[in-house]
Amino acid sequence: MTLARRQFFRLAGSGIALAATGAIAQTYPSRPVRIIVPVAAGGPNDVSARMVAQKLTEAWGHNVLIENMPGGSENIGMSAAARSKPDGYTLLFAAGAFTANPVLYAKIPYDPIKDFAPVTLLASGPHVLSVHPSFPANTVQELVDVVKANPGKYTFASSGAATQVRMVGELFKLKHGLDLVHVPFNGGGPAINSAVGGHTPIIVTSLSAAASVIRGGKLRGLAVTGKRRSPAVPDVPTMAETGNAELEAGSMQGILAPAATPKEIIDLWHREVARIAALPDVKERLASMGLDPIVNTPEEFAAYIKADIAKWGKVVKDANIRIE
Repeated sequence: MTLARRQFFRLAGSGIALAATGAIAQTYPSRPVRIIVPVAAGGPNDVSARMVAQKLTEAWGHNVLIENMPGGSENIGMSAAARSKPDGYTLLFAAGAFTANPVLYAKIPYDPIKDFAPVTLLASGPHVLSVHPSFPANTVQELVDVVKANPGKYTFASSGAATQVRMVGELFKLKHGLDLVHVPFNGGGPAINSAVGGHTPIIVTSLSAAASVIRGGKLRGLAVTGKRRSPAVPDVPTMAETGNAELEAGSMQGILAPAATPKEIIDLWHREVARIAALPDVKERLASMGLDPIVNTPEEFAAYIKADIAKWGKVVKDANIRIE
């Protein structure tokens, strides 16, 4: 075959592929779409995912369904999403575990970089260090002083052994040389309940999960890990304000598709999520949970994921955290 003929067939094949992809994007969606949420129903991540699903259902005229797949520190749901057909009919609504698990576990059943095509962030929110109202500390420094005076006496709760909030707590311990016992729970709800009950008097959790109980006086917020104070709890200072700028951190809420999902579908989702995140009722609901709408491009989201994995990898190494 001559070079000219080879070039002709190659270009013809490329044209057919592009036409087919364009046709997919024009007719998409033609049936229900599912969003896998790798946590139980009812929490902040589930609430945000359902807001997106409802708005897309209204816009597209096809159901966008939430499928909760809790368990395995979110690895079960994330693995299922990675193995799904890359046709735009299965997406993942991911949170902090997406960038924490790859460094916490020696092995996970998916590759967060190779197995997914990032779509966009939806929102990001800080974590918060809080104590039971009876705990004898009103500031971060007072907390440090109390724990140092009573080594091994106090515990701090988190939503699980393999969570970003646990790593924030471990980083706090490292900085101040604290003998503070970590108590993992199966989710933010049980951890907050334990702290509210005074069983684990110190807690690090996402602000989105704890904002309402802090506002209600059931927990005393000492510091948020965001760059600025949160409108959800405006009286709670940032970690930087308390002299702990190293503890600045945030938990994402983002949408990803299986790798090899057509770019036109990725771009469509990106445009739709950007539109939804700008809606006044969505912004108000996110703000009430201590979340800021942050829509970025697929490329920016991919860079964010890589940077976050590297950041938490250093914490895991320095704190010598091991997850069996």
